[in-house]
Amino acid sequence: MGRLFGTDGVRGVANADLTAELALGLSVAAAHVLAEAGTFEGHRPTAVVGRDPRASGEFLESAVVAGLASAGVDVLRVGVLPTPAVAHLTAALGADLGVMLSASHNAMPDNGIKFFARGGHKLADDLEDRIEAVYEEHRTGAPWDRPTGAGVGRVTSYDQGLDQYVAHLIGVLPNRLDGLRIVLDEAHGAAARVSPEAFARAGAEIVTIGASPDGLNINDGCGSTHLEQLQAAVVEHGADLGIAHDGDADRCLAVDHTGAEVDGDQILAVLALGMRERGVLRRDTVVATVMSNLGFKLAMEREGIQVVQTGVGDRYVLEEMKANGYALGGEQSGHVIALDHATTGDGTLTGLLLAARVAETGRGLKDLASVMERLPQVLINVPDVDKSRVTTSSELAAAVTDAERQLGGTGRVLLRPSGTEPLVRVMVEAADIEQARSVAGRLADVVKSALG
Repeated sequence: MGRLFGTDGVRGVANADLTAELALGLSVAAAHVLAEAGTFEGHRPTAVVGRDPRASGEFLESAVVAGLASAGVDVLRVGVLPTPAVAHLTAALGADLGVMLSASHNAMPDNGIKFFARGGHKLADDLEDRIEAVYEEHRTGAPWDRPTGAGVGRVTSYDQGLDQYVAHLIGVLPNRLDGLRIVLDEAHGAAARVSPEAFARAGAEIVTIGASPDGLNINDGCGSTHLEQLQAAVVEHGADLGIAHDGDADRCLAVDHTGAEVDGDQILAVLALGMRERGVLRRDTVVATVMSNLGFKLAMEREGIQVVQTGVGDRYVLEEMKANGYALGGEQSGHVIALDHATTGDGTLTGLLLAARVAETGRGLKDLASVMERLPQVLINVPDVDKSRVTTSSELAAAVTDAERQLGGTGRVLLRPSGTEPLVRVMVEAADIEQARSVAGRLADVVKSALG
């Protein structure tokens, strides 16, 4: 069996790859593995379970809850809430385990399972590996040790989660948002109620789009992967800025008053300068990934802020932050972690902090984001290839060497297998956009021929 867990949990087409049987089995396995690790020692275990609005989340949630309860874990069902809300509630309620059902920015037919450890942190790789091994062992016939009678888990609906999470968000803002008009694109996802409530309580005048989830329309032509509607709405309503989330609201992209995109690198840059000004950017350092635009790194160096880079995936950003005590990190895609206030990327919190910086300075987002100049960057996703051979193909290695020779010191090349989808990402940066497109196109063709 190939590794089920990617960089952000287990994902696949719901009811095809990600079945009710798999969801139930992984949940039982997670409970047993955490029990073996001593997480439940001395008390009756509790789990927080939430989901995004996908139709498949309804039956997958039932499977997860059944699996946990059958393993003796009491379950608090928090319903439709963002991933960072589930992480926050896992910590705030003292739960031993959190489970989020979402495929984030993926299309509606997909879904996923993400586990959180006590404190709301993502599970370590070794625990995920152990869960897979235990799941596979019992899937092929080994019987579970099952509690009976009063030993089975009890299931309770926890309806206070939204208000508790919004109160947390408002409580960490450095200042209010009074006087700002903000358009929010909720991607018909998990933040459709949370985000408008939080921004309104913080004092902003809000306009919402993509806030009517029906189980089928999540990420459909809206949200952080489709900014066109938000860009048009910001201009139409004369808003100061726009905020876009993805399906589970663990990421945030923005739009300035002209309708221009402000990506995760620019958001990180704006927040880093604001945090340093307030004396809360520990060690004057921000953590980013190798996918961050070279212009971000150059801007931070110019401002006297160090950039530490990690592999792609907010879990690796978080690991670096926790290991070295950094306060801010994130990805170009809009996963931003403010570790003093969240244990994972939090799109609503990020949007609030960005808007708070606009309100605090009296400067427009366009002006604030101009601290960095993005080098032209081209990203091509190459599907239906053997992504496991990216680092071993000699044909591909020769093509990358040739591309790097063409770019010289004015750009860079990055090839990476996706951690959540069956494809390879080809990224090229260059001083000239046409050169970047040309080099990226040639590399994508080689990826297809060499790995197809």
